[in-house]
Amino acid sequence: MLPQLALVPGEPAGVGPELCLRLIQQPRTDCRLLAFADPDTLHAAAAALSLPLQLLPEDAIARQPGDLPLRAIPNAVPSRFGTPDAANAGAVIGALRQAGQACLSGELAGVVTGPVHKAVINEGGIAYSGTTELLSDQARTPVVMMLANEIVRVALATTHLPLRAVADAITADGLALTLQIVHDALQRDFGLASPRIAVLGLNPHAGEDGHLGREELDLIIPLLARLRARGMDLVGPLPADTAFLPAKLAGFDTVLAMYHDQGLPVLKYSGFEQAVNITLGLPYPRVAVDHGTALDLAGRGLADPSSLLAATALCARLARQRTLVP
Repeated sequence: MLPQLALVPGEPAGVGPELCLRLIQQPRTDCRLLAFADPDTLHAAAAALSLPLQLLPEDAIARQPGDLPLRAIPNAVPSRFGTPDAANAGAVIGALRQAGQACLSGELAGVVTGPVHKAVINEGGIAYSGTTELLSDQARTPVVMMLANEIVRVALATTHLPLRAVADAITADGLALTLQIVHDALQRDFGLASPRIAVLGLNPHAGEDGHLGREELDLIIPLLARLRARGMDLVGPLPADTAFLPAKLAGFDTVLAMYHDQGLPVLKYSGFEQAVNITLGLPYPRVAVDHGTALDLAGRGLADPSSLLAATALCARLARQRTLVP
């Protein structure tokens, strides 16, 4: 039986709804989809793009282009392309929470999410730093953000922090937990028996033997030695400016970057359209698009669905992999 995944479009005024419609124009052979969304928003997107849409009961099976089983999460007010309304923040977060809970209960096998507008959610009175954090809190488990395309996988030791706060946020315990989550996920979800992880240094030239910072000498190097003794295949700390050279990347299964803009610019340059955002450590696979709400493109039929297509295909593959590995 095909795994059934939750499909959450995200911000109703952004490109998420129309990307979902692009996604369902061909019946899938790798998974079944159940959308958690506002039906009126989906119908408006279908009309704007002149795409077929037939919303189905939750337990129905999509059989032709435009078929989409739906669990309705009504918006508080009608959405308008390109103009987010904080009144709909509750519906956006409600869809994410319901989808996550359906996976925690075993009803669904994974979640695919579209882009969410953080500022509008907070304007709606809901404290929200990101879907990764929301699902982590709901599942009560620590997670790691990984972004990936066909060229490289990049996991993050810290995520959305001011650069000034990064060094203080990197601790031995936190880094050890991050590497354990990444290692376990590569084994369980990606089927890699002995994953090889490249660990970047925090400072330029990985600290230059202490001349450019002591975090490598005092924290990262001793920690990696302890984790290697536990069986992890860890390389580093490596200077970030050369670690992404193709000849070096060929020897790694993933790269752990110390902070957001250390690793993600390289990944996005190497293949932004097909890049996806994976949450490692959840009891179920969650894969998201690697782009924002693109309010300026909403409703115009110009948005590229490649990231959502890639996210759905990967989530389906990870869900199938989880049925093979206890």
